[in-house]
Amino acid sequence: MRSDEWSNPPVPVRREVLDAVPDAGEQGPPVLFVPGYGHAAWAFAQHWLEHTAGRGFPAYAMSLRGHGGSGPFPQARLRDYVHDVTQVAASLPKQAVLVGHGAGALVVAQALARYPARAGVLVSPVFGGMGTAFGMLRRNPAGTLPGLFGGRVSLRSSQLFSRGLPANLAQSYAKRLQRVPAATQRQLIRRRQPEPPVGDPPVLVVGSPDDRVVSGSALEWVARRYGGSPLLFPGMGHDLMLDARWQEPIDAILDWLEKSR
Repeated sequence: MRSDEWSNPPVPVRREVLDAVPDAGEQGPPVLFVPGYGHAAWAFAQHWLEHTAGRGFPAYAMSLRGHGGSGPFPQARLRDYVHDVTQVAASLPKQAVLVGHGAGALVVAQALARYPARAGVLVSPVFGGMGTAFGMLRRNPAGTLPGLFGGRVSLRSSQLFSRGLPANLAQSYAKRLQRVPAATQRQLIRRRQPEPPVGDPPVLVVGSPDDRVVSGSALEWVARRYGGSPLLFPGMGHDLMLDARWQEPIDAILDWLEKSR
C-alpha cells in the first residue's frame, strides 16, 4: 500500500459486481472485467461474461464508482478506481486475471502495480496524452471540446462501433454511457506512465487498427511498454466487447490465457 493510500484512503463505496460461473469441469483462473469510463458492468454482461464462463473461466464484471450499480462518487479520481479494482480482485477466491477496456485499461495497468495478478489484458487501451485528446477532438469536436473545460465528453456510436453493428443497437449502447467526473477526464490529458506490474505477469494488448478513439501508434506504444505487439482485429470499433464480431477478440484472449497457464 502506498503512503498516501494509508494516510488518505479512498472513501469506501458500494461496488456492483456481476458474475458468471462455469457449469462444471476444470476451471481456469477468475477473470475480472473492468469497463472504460462511462461504461459499466453491463458492457461485459452483454456477451463476454457468459462466454468466458462457458470456456471454463469464472467471470466477473465490475462497475467503477459512479457507474452502473456502484455507489455514486462525483469527485472520483483515477486512484479511487484503482482502489476499487484491487479491492474486488483481492476478494476473489483465486489469483485473478485483470481485463481492462478503454480508460479502464489504464486503471488495470495501475492496479497491476499493486495487485499480483495472474495476467493482465488491456483492450483498446486509453492511456491518455495530448495526442489522444487532439485525435478525439479532430474526429468529434462537438463531443470532445466540452471535456477540455470540465464538461462531458460525448462519444458518437460511430466512434465506438463498426458499421457491422445494427445502427439501432449501436445507438442504444451509446445512450447508456454515463457522465465521467471532470477531474478524472483531466487526468487523461497527461499521458500516464504506470509502474511495472508486480510479479511480472504476462500482459496482452488487444485492439483494432480501425478504432476511432485509440490510434494505431497509441496501441503500439502501450504494447511496447509490456514487451510485445498488439493483437489486432481489423474492421472492429473501440468497444470490441459489444461490436458485431464480439466473439473473435474474447476467444483470442481466452486462448492466450489457456496457453499462459
